[in-house]
Amino acid sequence: MEPCPYPIVDLLPHAGRMVLLDRVNGYTDTAIEADLCVRRDNPFFERERGVAAHIAIEWMAQACGAFVGLEAKRRGLPVRVGFLLGTRSFKASRPWFPENTQLVVRAELVFRDGETGVFDCTLRDTETLALAQLTLHQPSDLAAVLASQGIDATMLDRQ
Repeated sequence: MEPCPYPIVDLLPHAGRMVLLDRVNGYTDTAIEADLCVRRDNPFFERERGVAAHIAIEWMAQACGAFVGLEAKRRGLPVRVGFLLGTRSFKASRPWFPENTQLVVRAELVFRDGETGVFDCTLRDTETLALAQLTLHQPSDLAAVLASQGIDATMLDRQ
């Protein structure tokens, strides 16, 4: 894997505390690995428990987003918004990830058709803790997608 020259915040369209990954460890033309530490400042953290296992889906989706964000950066293009369309075969070996747990998320591209991609994803520490297959869509015309849902895209620029 190649080292990533960009901080994670430059690869995702998320802002502030919603960037849940700490850094990209490395990438190839078809895969990316990122790490994170479960902390109290995570918006999904629950006292005495940590972060619920289903949040691993968001960690995986952000790894996929970082993958396409890195592709865009390498081509001199802006990072764009994408959508999680679906999750298949999600399995987690524990219900919670306690505070200070160090985790690695891997997303591997297995299929791409234009604006839609499918990734096999894993979450691990010293062993695999969760896995899933995610389908994501990154529209080239976000304003048109939002308009089709009755959302005025110009309103987003004002926030």
